[in-house]
Amino acid sequence: MMLDELKNYLDITWTDQATDDKLTGILDRAEAILRSYAGKALDYSLNPEEKQLLFDLCRYIRSNALEEFKTNFSAELIMLRAKYQTEEIEDETQI
Repeated sequence: MMLDELKNYLDITWTDQATDDKLTGILDRAEAILRSYAGKALDYSLNPEEKQLLFDLCRYIRSNALEEFKTNFSAELIMLRAKYQTEEIEDETQI
């Protein structure tokens, strides 16, 4: 399902196994990158802003512009890390 949503976001209307394989690899890579920023696995079905960030990251990776993503979305990446770091601290203080 996530692949279909990504294809829609990227305006890919054709069906091609090679394209699907490439996009699946990009999606996996993008999820790993965002997981490293957040410090945990993300559930994109619960947070539309994080899903948007994931799809934007996929768009940049597909365009061979990952370095530009990090620059253009630095504020969002910092906020992502801060959000989950704060949750970690809250969880630790409740124990």
